[in-house]
Amino acid sequence: MPFDPDFAIDERAYRRHLNDIAAVDGVDAIAINGHAAEVHALTIEEQHRAVAVTVEELAGQGVATLVGIYSNSSLEAGRLAARAQAEGAQGLLVFPPDFMALGGHLRPEMSIEHLKHITGASDLPIILFQYPLISNLSYPLSTLIDLCVRFPSIRAVKDQIGDGNQHERQIRELKALDQPVRTLTTHSAWLLGSLALGCDGLLSGAGSVIPDLQVALFRAVQSGDLTQAQAVNDRIYPMVRAFYDAPLLDMHNRMKEALVLLGKLERAVVRPPLMKPIPAEITKIGKMLSAAGITGNTVYGYAA
Repeated sequence: MPFDPDFAIDERAYRRHLNDIAAVDGVDAIAINGHAAEVHALTIEEQHRAVAVTVEELAGQGVATLVGIYSNSSLEAGRLAARAQAEGAQGLLVFPPDFMALGGHLRPEMSIEHLKHITGASDLPIILFQYPLISNLSYPLSTLIDLCVRFPSIRAVKDQIGDGNQHERQIRELKALDQPVRTLTTHSAWLLGSLALGCDGLLSGAGSVIPDLQVALFRAVQSGDLTQAQAVNDRIYPMVRAFYDAPLLDMHNRMKEALVLLGKLERAVVRPPLMKPIPAEITKIGKMLSAAGITGNTVYGYAA
């Protein structure tokens, strides 16, 4: 989400950014009001406005609008879902409430209740966000499967579990359900390995910068062309180092800086408590863009 120097949303820049990504062949949907959009720092009204603008910009482009449902209140989550549907969104990306990190995995009935408020307010298809194990916000496999069975509107899981063994098991068990549930990987630091395990797609914040490379990697894996997949991954790897080195909370700040360096955004303002990367890190991002062969003329145009 682009901001002005006074931290107000730069709607004109946001519209340009949406259209840049939507123009990439192979992008089926754009997820908004998520971590990359700094949803934690957006007001409810700003979230509603983002939905309206996105639906308007993507209309007629064959690219769906997926709306993040991010709230510690199940009641508010339901209202956000209802508003998203009323505005014309095509799907929801449901985040677990942050406070459940204090042991919510031991109370699966809380996750069930949260989903009841959302599905009771909207019948849009849902992508359920499976957080990393380290976060204490991931669903145990038994809970994840139960939620998918209880709520048929869950059509996919955005998986960031962070453990290869559990990742593969989830992919397989979700596919084996009577109503199969797709896995969209967001293991953005190891996409090639993750996709090779059988993921049905990807949903990644780095798609804000390298959607063309992500599409190319997915297509190469789907076609079984390991040589091509490795070649694309060699271009993605410098961006992994640019975006996902510690501290991880700076990943989307770094993506904004990359978009500025590429001439895609005018400025890289983030809302506090997030802070602008130091000059040395911005220099590193520029070097990684160069190592990946990405310039303002080539990004969003891999096939060319």
